[in-house]
Amino acid sequence: MSAPESSATGRGAASGRPVRADARRNRDRILAVARTAFASTPETVPLDAIAREAGVGIGTLYRHFPTREALVEALYAAELDEVVSSAPALLADLPPEAALRAWMDRYAAFFEVKRGMSATLRAGWASGSIATPATRERITAAIAEILDSGARSGSLRADIEPEDVTLMLLGVFLATTAGDAPQRVGQLLDLVVDALRPPAGSRNG
Repeated sequence: MSAPESSATGRGAASGRPVRADARRNRDRILAVARTAFASTPETVPLDAIAREAGVGIGTLYRHFPTREALVEALYAAELDEVVSSAPALLADLPPEAALRAWMDRYAAFFEVKRGMSATLRAGWASGSIATPATRERITAAIAEILDSGARSGSLRADIEPEDVTLMLLGVFLATTAGDAPQRVGQLLDLVVDALRPPAGSRNG
């Protein structure tokens, strides 16, 4: 997982010098550990515990992420980028219907990470210390790309608004809790996919 420290060039924000490879590895390790930690508990995760699990000192963590808000913002941005970019990648490897179902699993994983960061995100968005991302718009655009591909192949309905699918998925995620078995969430997502299939006899061919 990666997220831009200051730009896609890998240069440090303060000095403009290229970020050393070991510094990039530390940053990536911190983000990976934070992702797992936030996805596994709704409680506030201590930053020193994240640093310890990542195998770095707390000073190293603070050099990359001076505040909890900075860490949460970077992780959220990286996760959102991965969810959105996974749609075309999945379509390149899978039929649209299968790509949609696999993408839903990735979106569900993103939502679990977001759930663990929700208190910090809400406070940061309200105060302006965390930039407000265009999450709904980007998620809906990814869904639209998959639906368009499915409509062309006849494997998915052509009369569905992508925004409606976004709302259905949010309903599934908000109705379940971190303690629900993944199988339960999977069953609900299967029902969403069933609703998006064209009626029997109307598929191409």
